[in-house]
Amino acid sequence: MDSINSFKGYGKVDEAEQQAFRKKSRKRLIIIVVSSIVLLAVIIGAVIGAVVHKRNNKSSSNPVPPPELTPATSLKAVCSVTQYPASCFSSISALETGNTTDPEVLFKLSLRVAMNELSKLKDYPDKLIQSIKDTTLQGALKVCATVFDDAVDRLNDSISSMAIGEGEQILSPAKMNDLKTWLSATITDQETCLDALQELSTTKHFNQTLVDQVKTAMENSTEFVSNSLAIVAKILGLLSDFKIPIHRRLLGFERSHISEFPQWVSFGDRRLLQESKPTPNVTVAKDGSGDCETLREAVGKIPKKSESKFIIHVKEGVYVENVILDKSKWNVMIYGEGKDKTIVSGSLNFVDGTPTFSTPTFAVAGKGFFARDMKFINTAGAEKHQAVAFRSGSDMSVFYRCAFDAFQDTLYAHSNRQFYRDCDITGTIDFIFGNAAVVFQNCNIQPRQPLANQFNTITAQGKKDPNQNTGISIQKCKFSAFDNVTAPTYLGRPWKDYSTTVIMQSDIGSFLRPLGWISWVSGVDPPATIFYAEYQNTGSGANVDGRVKWTGYKPALTVDEAGKFAVDSFIQGSEWLPKTSVTFQSML
Repeated sequence: MDSINSFKGYGKVDEAEQQAFRKKSRKRLIIIVVSSIVLLAVIIGAVIGAVVHKRNNKSSSNPVPPPELTPATSLKAVCSVTQYPASCFSSISALETGNTTDPEVLFKLSLRVAMNELSKLKDYPDKLIQSIKDTTLQGALKVCATVFDDAVDRLNDSISSMAIGEGEQILSPAKMNDLKTWLSATITDQETCLDALQELSTTKHFNQTLVDQVKTAMENSTEFVSNSLAIVAKILGLLSDFKIPIHRRLLGFERSHISEFPQWVSFGDRRLLQESKPTPNVTVAKDGSGDCETLREAVGKIPKKSESKFIIHVKEGVYVENVILDKSKWNVMIYGEGKDKTIVSGSLNFVDGTPTFSTPTFAVAGKGFFARDMKFINTAGAEKHQAVAFRSGSDMSVFYRCAFDAFQDTLYAHSNRQFYRDCDITGTIDFIFGNAAVVFQNCNIQPRQPLANQFNTITAQGKKDPNQNTGISIQKCKFSAFDNVTAPTYLGRPWKDYSTTVIMQSDIGSFLRPLGWISWVSGVDPPATIFYAEYQNTGSGANVDGRVKWTGYKPALTVDEAGKFAVDSFIQGSEWLPKTSVTFQSML
């Protein structure tokens, strides 16, 4: 087999589609940049004008009316920075409460119209399943049902975060980052549905009519969520950057003290991560010496949507089972007795009829998940193609001293903010993939020998929308061959139109081909809208002289550019230069 595209059928684009996308992207980029400048000028002008007007009226016996910023003008300007300005304007202006010039209110209204459409979509997959007999297609549609349900939750989180008490901040940096993260995840959830249907394109089960039908059903919800994300990223973000108050004074970002974990890991959780044996709520042991003999039994004891930490200790052993912690399982910590001692093993895979999304040996979706001293493997083997060891869509999740072992698609960093420290990841094709905002630090990343005529790609990042705050950041890691790797091996390939991957301050071994990266479609350069980059890497594979010449690839970032992908900037973590043990600088 000369190409690995057939192993991952979803997300493929042909050359004509990519050329059309490039042309459209250049035009949209110009419009968005100009519109952002114009809108900022309009808002600043309105604010300054109002202040000047107020001062003049105090000293004048003949007050004059303030400068006018009409609702239509404001809405048009706000919508002009979105990917879909027409649908943005028509959907919000149709609301009875759409007669406003307040960008924050317009953003809230955009969330409302997005929720209206997403709610309609939620039950759509179940209706289709009832009319389809093909069990493989049913499996793909069940993925759609799951991710649509997750998307509704993410959007609800966004709406709830806008309901504030008296005196609270509206546009605090933390809230802005939460909104961008959850809306990015909502877009990713919907895209995952299409991935599940399109990956069947190389099989007898593929149904283009069904794909088109689902795409049409998703059109409004996809566009409206994208519009909301654009507004918070470009409009509210500009207001925050320029400290322009909408209702209340904005406060600056407060850095926390130096730590080796992200800021959103609380002091108590840091202690738990570092304790050798935290007191568990449940102990799992194969020999019957614990509270449960299986992980699934332990998961059944986790309370739903609890703000308290629920701790599971898994004793040494190999646990052959597939485990899912759904979106209702919050703040769960699971720890073993070492990544070579406590092992969770499964073998679900794409070739045998399971959608990639559903193949993980272990999967988590609820926020605040912690894993430590565990190993997760998928034993399906290279010949079974997509076979995930671990999938995470958990926001603010941490993986510490864990191992992830499989072949193709080992680690699915699906969505939201994630942090991996001192972990081992092994695989062949796209073995770190997804659309989370994820940082790997001090990890061992090990490609292994694939099937004959295959090549290895370490990463496949899936950023679909330009305003998503997602990407893969790999810092101070070691890239080395797991075994005798003779197959062509690359750092990654762009999976989607805005794929974002940065590798910095890492040691890269000699196994790497000088090109460094490879296109998703053979012979076709990825669109200029991707962002792929390297920064201060070392090792025999780190020489960038022979790297790809893509427009979207940067062989040497500046300090400021690289700093955007450090933990503090990228996933809102604190500085993590520890005072002892492993040495990390706060940013780079």
